Amino acid sequence: MASDPIRGKVARILNSRELVLTVGSAAGVVAGMFFDILDPKGEDIRDPDTDEVLGSIDRPKVRVQVTRVLEKLCVASTYKKKQVNVGGRGLGMRDDFAQMLAPPKYVMKYETLKTTEKTWEDLTEKESYVKIGDPAVQVIEEIDVGSNTDG
Repeated sequence: MASDPIRGKVARILNSRELVLTVGSAAGVVAGMFFDILDPKGEDIRDPDTDEVLGSIDRPKVRVQVTRVLEKLCVASTYKKKQVNVGGRGLGMRDDFAQMLAPPKYVMKYETLKTTEKTWEDLTEKESYVKIGDPAVQVIEEIDVGSNTDG
């Protein structure tokens, strides 16, 4: 039986990948936990016939993973990454001639809290789509390690 998720708020934005949440070990937070940072407004869902508000759904902005835990706060970081070509395109593309001949160069880029990403850059709250006071909720996912649902 799953317990209720731990809830807190964003207390501070440290840089383009890290933030501080208002919950720590006293609330049950441990390193490795995931939290969704939510849009504080949510989204009201209305009945199309009566216009009655049926409820509100949370709208996640970003998912972060806890990296450091203190008694009343924790530090969490973006963790998703993807491989991006920052080099040439190789033969076959119709671009700049030099890029056509240059080999591709792939680097890992991490998701940031900024819309124009640049890993580990100082970030003010004004530049971030995550804001101080945004709600955060622990992600609780049941994982069935005993079976594989692929094919």
